[in-house]
Amino acid sequence: MRTAELARRAGIAPSAVRWYESAGVLPRPPRRPNGYREYGEADVARVRLVSSLRRLGLAPADAGRLARLCLERGAVDPDLAPLLAAQRDAIARQRADLDRLDAELTDLEDTIAAASRAAAQERPMPAQPIRVLFVCTGNSARSQLAEALLARMGGADFEVASAGTEPKGVHPYSIRVLAEQGIDWSAATSKSTMDFVGQPWDYVITVCDRARQSCPVFPGEHNKLHWGLEDPAEAQGTDEQKAAAFRHTAVELTQRLRPFVEVAMRAAGRIPGAGAARS
Repeated sequence: MRTAELARRAGIAPSAVRWYESAGVLPRPPRRPNGYREYGEADVARVRLVSSLRRLGLAPADAGRLARLCLERGAVDPDLAPLLAAQRDAIARQRADLDRLDAELTDLEDTIAAASRAAAQERPMPAQPIRVLFVCTGNSARSQLAEALLARMGGADFEVASAGTEPKGVHPYSIRVLAEQGIDWSAATSKSTMDFVGQPWDYVITVCDRARQSCPVFPGEHNKLHWGLEDPAEAQGTDEQKAAAFRHTAVELTQRLRPFVEVAMRAAGRIPGAGAARS
């Protein structure tokens, strides 16, 4: 095949093929009697590999050298393995970030829909705070963090509580991470959802991980939201690694709470920020 066909099959420009050859990245091919370059399937494989290595950040000379070694040995060169592993890790992080952003967008859409329903209902008196209940299983970590953070962010405009279907005590790392943010949560206790059944709530928000457990269903008239969060109490490792998991959950909750506060206040007919202590 000729240069144009090689470039088309490798997904690069013909000028790039010629530059790689002039720079010694690719070996110069044999020529036909008429002067045209002649390429085979091995050349297509080499050019594709060089292009892939360049996308990983390798310099042209290094990409050419590693491509040659891989093709000669029929296996991944030892110098290339760490680069491939690093690229896989980067892709995994990007996928996790995209999944997180998708979850946040879904949560925001659901929040707006719930707030629209709330706005269509009879609005509370101006002095009546917006009542929000966070629900999970143990009322130990996620719902406790959510309660504390919204209580600070929403100020007097919100009345916040949290509960669990199987309360088991506030996790020490919840108290520790909130203390790092200037919130004293040392006197908090775990509550049962049964303590709140029958009370009027504007929003009931479940914060269980979507993938690992089904969230409890809280009865009564209210606008329901679900924020799927990993349980930081399941984190393994050192003391600092476990604390980091709780910090991560606090960050995720903050990212969801900020738009929730404004949307809920608009739905309630309040001026955003009025009477609230923003953080």
